[in-house]
Amino acid sequence: MKLPILSLTTILTLTFGALQTAKAQTMPKEELIFLTSEWKGERFADGRPKISDDLVRRAKDINIEEAWVVLKNEGYNCQFEGNWKIVHPDVVIAGRALTAQFMPSRPDIEKNIKDRGAKQGRIGNTNSWPIDMLGKGDVYVADGMGKIVEGTLIGDNLANSIYAKTGNGVVFDASVRDLDGLSKIPGFNAFVRDFDPSYLKDAVVTGINTPIRIGRAVVLPGDLVLGKKEGVIFIPSHMVEKVVQTAEFIALRDKFGIQMLKEGKYTPGQIDSQWTDALKTDFLKWLDKNPNEIPMKRSELDEYMKKRTW
Repeated sequence: MKLPILSLTTILTLTFGALQTAKAQTMPKEELIFLTSEWKGERFADGRPKISDDLVRRAKDINIEEAWVVLKNEGYNCQFEGNWKIVHPDVVIAGRALTAQFMPSRPDIEKNIKDRGAKQGRIGNTNSWPIDMLGKGDVYVADGMGKIVEGTLIGDNLANSIYAKTGNGVVFDASVRDLDGLSKIPGFNAFVRDFDPSYLKDAVVTGINTPIRIGRAVVLPGDLVLGKKEGVIFIPSHMVEKVVQTAEFIALRDKFGIQMLKEGKYTPGQIDSQWTDALKTDFLKWLDKNPNEIPMKRSELDEYMKKRTW
C-alpha cells in the first residue's frame, strides 16, 4: 500500500494546526462535542454545551431531591455527591461546569506539561490554568484526588479571581486554604472535602475540560452544577430543561397540595395518590388565582402538563 506524499507546505500546515488546537491538557473540541452529543443547542467556543442563563437561574430554586428522581428515572444513577465542607451553607451555586483533573506529580510529566503550557502562554502553576479559562456563570469543578494536606487547590486570592470571573463558586474533591478570607467574599461558595493551612504540593493538572469523577458522581464539561446544603448534583446538559421543568411542577403541585390539606378540602391520601379530575380542576383554578407562584411562562407550564401523568 502506497502512502500519500505530502508537500512541505501541507506538513507545516498540519503541524501548525495541531499546535494551535492542542491547548495544554484540554480535550479536543471534537471529542467534547462527541461525548456531549445528546445536547442539540448552542455551544461555547471550547465546545461545552451552553445551557441558557434562564435555566441556570431557575435551577437555583429547585430541590436536589426532585432533580435526583428525574435523573434516576432516566438511568443517570451517578450524578450526586454529598459529604462536603461548605464555606457558606446558605449560598446556592448553580452554573455550567468547567472541569479539571489533578494527579500526583511526577517530575517528567510535570516538566512536560509545564513546558508545553509555557509555550502556549499559560502563566503560573498548573492549578491556576483552569481559573484563567473561566467565564461568567461557570462553576469550577476539580478532581483533586480527595487530597487534603497539601491538596489545597485555592486560597482567598484565587477565590477572589474565580468569583470575579464567574459570579459563582467551586466544587473540589480536595481542600482549600484561607477559610477566613474565603468567608469574606460575598456570594462565593466552595464545596470541598476540608480546609487546611498547607500549600498545594505534589499535584499537577492533567486534564482541563475533560470528564472527571467527583466521589460517586461523573461530571462532563458543561453539565449544570447545583450545590445546596445537602450536596451537589451534576445534571447532564441535555437533561437540564426536563429536570428543571419537572422540579418546578412538583414544587407547584406540593404548594397547592399543602394548602388544600390545611384547608381540609382533601385528605392526605387523595393528595398523595393519582389525582382525580376534580383535584386537577381545582389545581388549574389555583394556578389562575396565583400566577406569581409559577416560575415559568404559563404557556410553558400548560405544554408541560399535557405530557404529565400527574
